[in-house]
Amino acid sequence: MELTKDLKDMLEGKYSEGAALALKVQVGIGECFNAPRMVPITNSHVALSNQEMDLWFAEKMVGLGARAKISPTVNPGFCLSYFKQHNMVTEEEAEHMSRVHEAYKTLGCRLTYNCTPYMDTNVPFPNEIIAFSESSATPYVNSVWGARTNRESAQSALCASITGVVPEYGLLLDENRKGDILVEVKAKMSSDFSYNLLGYMGKKIGPGIPVFVGLESYVSPEAHRNLGAELNTSGAYGMYHIVGVTPEAPTLDAAFGGKKPKRTVVITDEDFERVLATEISDPGNRKIDFALFGCPHTSIKEVRYIAKALEGKKLSVPLWIMTSALTKSNAEKMGLLDILRAAGGEIVEDTCSDQPCWHLYKGKVGVTESPKCAYYPRKRGLEFVIRDLDTCLKAALEGAVI
Repeated sequence: MELTKDLKDMLEGKYSEGAALALKVQVGIGECFNAPRMVPITNSHVALSNQEMDLWFAEKMVGLGARAKISPTVNPGFCLSYFKQHNMVTEEEAEHMSRVHEAYKTLGCRLTYNCTPYMDTNVPFPNEIIAFSESSATPYVNSVWGARTNRESAQSALCASITGVVPEYGLLLDENRKGDILVEVKAKMSSDFSYNLLGYMGKKIGPGIPVFVGLESYVSPEAHRNLGAELNTSGAYGMYHIVGVTPEAPTLDAAFGGKKPKRTVVITDEDFERVLATEISDPGNRKIDFALFGCPHTSIKEVRYIAKALEGKKLSVPLWIMTSALTKSNAEKMGLLDILRAAGGEIVEDTCSDQPCWHLYKGKVGVTESPKCAYYPRKRGLEFVIRDLDTCLKAALEGAVI
């Protein structure tokens, strides 16, 4: 791989042992993909998940003197102040989250603790070369904003933040950003929830870059978020195209780069019904113990919708909304937090569904509109019925779901 003098100096430890190790990791990745050189980045996002590996690697980098050249935004763990104050985590769990916070703070990260930075706190420009990890973030920034990133891991994105460069391969190159699977959507797309189900068709779509046709000319930010998140829950996708919607797909021909698709996949209402009934949701017609929203993080538009639906009513079960600190602050200023709390709900910032703070619901059943939200906490013993948002809210008010 061709390296500039500055990068050779970095690799030899001129700046810090941590920067040298970070670049060594990236050179190894680049060689795996036959990348000819490194290219500079201007933005990054690290999908820390408050797991042992995240902490080990971050503290190792701190100990080796690494600091972020490009200050990244970061994914959520759990809101330490809230869950500790309410005795919902053990001392050991709180200490772990505190160490994660200190490590990433020392590295020079932007401690946004938000898994949807592409919607507010870290929005890239078209053609901007960046390093984003996070399952919903990578397809969003590539597909919706037209920025350029590969599917980085939390560790490789942190390395890129430290070195300020990434190996040039994959989705950074024009020829690799063209679609190769035609996806004809014949299912009824009646709401943002429908895009959760469409995204969960990854197993049927198969590997590649899907090009969707048959969708509306306007797809909301929340629908794009849902689509990307579920594509990477049911498969592995760096980007997608929606003809007439996403910037690199003004026409079908442009989306495919003038080539024919490798295959055509048709998505129907029957596909949605099948996957919901047999693969991703517990059956309905049962009592529920809680409602959980915000995986990926809930937008202010959704918070407002939920608050207005619950205004003047009383919930039968606890209802939680996970979102960014920015969105929670806006919700409080708008009076939405007061409405939710009056109904018996709560907004928690900086928090992910796949965290130990939710262990109080182990062995219990909740409702959510997000297949991703149901998928990851399952290993912690939480079970979910997945329904559209209106049905979830009705269930939270009544204490049961159809």
